[in-house]
Amino acid sequence: MLHDPAQLDLMFQALADPARRSMVERLSRGPASVSQLAEPLAMSLSAVVQHLNVLEASGLVRSEKLGRVRTCQIATQALRSAEHWINERRLTWERRLDRLGDFLAGTE
Repeated sequence: MLHDPAQLDLMFQALADPARRSMVERLSRGPASVSQLAEPLAMSLSAVVQHLNVLEASGLVRSEKLGRVRTCQIATQALRSAEHWINERRLTWERRLDRLGDFLAGTE
C-alpha cells in the first residue's frame, strides 16, 4: 500500500472531509460504534455510514459487526503509509531549503 498512488489518493480524498477527519480523530482514541461516531455530528446515521464507507474504502478504517452493533477502528498501517509519504516530501524540501540556505550564506 505504501507506494500505491491510487490508495494514497483514496486516503487523502477521505481525509479531505471534516466529518471524516472528526471520525478518524475519535477513532484514534480507540474503537467506537457507528452510533458513538455519529453522536457529535449534525447528520443522519445513514450519512455517517456513507462517510464510514469512504473511510473503509480508503483503508483508513476497519469495521466489524457483532450482532446489531458495528464497531470501527483505525487501520494504523494505512495512517503510517500516509505519514511516510508526507515525511518523504518534507525531508526533500528540508534538504532543498538547507542547500538554498548554504548557497545564500556563501554569496554574502
